Amino acid sequence: MDETSIIISGFGGQGTLFAGQVLAYASMDSGLEVTWIPSYGPEMRGGTAHCTVIVSNETIGSPLVRNPDIVLALNLPSVDKYEDRMPTGGVLIANSSLVPREIQREDITSLLIPVNKIAEEIGLSRLGNMIMVGAMIAIKPILPLDIVKKALEEHIPERHKKTLPMNFKAMDTGFEFANQAQ
Repeated sequence: MDETSIIISGFGGQGTLFAGQVLAYASMDSGLEVTWIPSYGPEMRGGTAHCTVIVSNETIGSPLVRNPDIVLALNLPSVDKYEDRMPTGGVLIANSSLVPREIQREDITSLLIPVNKIAEEIGLSRLGNMIMVGAMIAIKPILPLDIVKKALEEHIPERHKKTLPMNFKAMDTGFEFANQAQ
């Protein structure tokens, strides 16, 4: 694997930063080089939040990303912001529950996934981030899904450990949805 840059973007409170952390931990646990940079607007909940994760098997020259290889867009402003910045061959996964339009680019791989609906069916509305991570791993397997699950299990705050089975189901559901859509 060469260097892969990922931006996870959405509203504050959607778990964008935590999803990036899980990918960063899984990358480190796999012996890869990784950077994780969080960014959020003036309010964490409700404001814009995104993080940049770079995964590589070589030293990473810069943690800054202008043209992300992969974008997980949990809301419409994120799709609007990043769709045109992606290189040809990139992967854009968008939450169709909050993105009421098709992806315009035909030179990238795109997937619209009803994240909010799936999360509610699983039983916890805050699972959208893990659904997106599972879908991403299916389309662009930069890490094995079981390694990502292990990283989640090891790094989830103690008070949220009881949600692990639902988080795993969210990842599996996103993974299966993406595989069926391809």
